[in-house]
Amino acid sequence: QVQLVESGGGPVCAGESLRLSCIVSRRLFKLIVMGWYRQAPGKQRELVANMTCLDDTQYADFVNGRFTITRDKANNTHYLQMNDLKPEDTDVYYCQVEGMQTVNTSRTEYWGPGTQVTVSS
Repeated sequence: QVQLVESGGGPVCAGESLRLSCIVSRRLFKLIVMGWYRQAPGKQRELVANMTCLDDTQYADFVNGRFTITRDKANNTHYLQMNDLKPEDTDVYYCQVEGMQTVNTSRTEYWGPGTQVTVSS
């Protein structure tokens, strides 16, 4: 079973930084994409950033150069460095990976339970 665990969230003041971490419990046979999403109560979950297995990255428009997604292949971990945080960045942040657990399994998405980020003005 593939499990994801986020850490690094918490309360910060506007302008400060946080680094979120996502540890994936086991290596997938084929990792296709890893990413970070966020969701506010009553709203749809939205993409923040993702990175493909070829290290191509994609960011939401609201990131505007403030966030960076990276990964540590050896430790099966990916990160979201968030700088210059704003009150509107307050959300629950979820890490995600998509891939194939074994050569015989289909493409599947896996999600972490989420970590709260609260930015005060």
